[in-house]
Amino acid sequence: MIFDNLSNSSVYESLHPLFKKAFDYLKQNDLSNVAPGKIELDGAKLYISVQEPKGKTPEEAKLETHAKYIDIQYLIQGKEAIGWAYAGDCKLEKAPYNPEKDITFFDDKPTCDVELLPGDFCIFFPGDAHAPCIGSGFIKKAVVKVLIQSC
Repeated sequence: MIFDNLSNSSVYESLHPLFKKAFDYLKQNDLSNVAPGKIELDGAKLYISVQEPKGKTPEEAKLETHAKYIDIQYLIQGKEAIGWAYAGDCKLEKAPYNPEKDITFFDDKPTCDVELLPGDFCIFFPGDAHAPCIGSGFIKKAVVKVLIQSC
């Protein structure tokens, strides 16, 4: 997991061939007035899901992992906490891997939390189990999906 502010995104652009394109889009576009939905940047290789999720309690938020995509979760408005755990330590599978949605859910508890404010982002790789949308009040975020094998 990487946690930082969008102003520092250039530090991470070399980690994946599509990261620069993703971060450039986030920096160059005001998503605060964009309706929830999908924005395609490079077909299935790179897209953004703009979301306005209902905040969850830490107990309601379930850890999830992805096998095909890296998540860049960027907070647009509100305040959000995201729980984290090493995926290899997650043993309590709640729902088996769904290849269509590229997701597995777990009942394990996060080992730490990060709190995002507008402009902050987290990058979650397949080894990062994460429990997003912890918070109350209005949350607006962009979840950038980056295909691992994009080249």
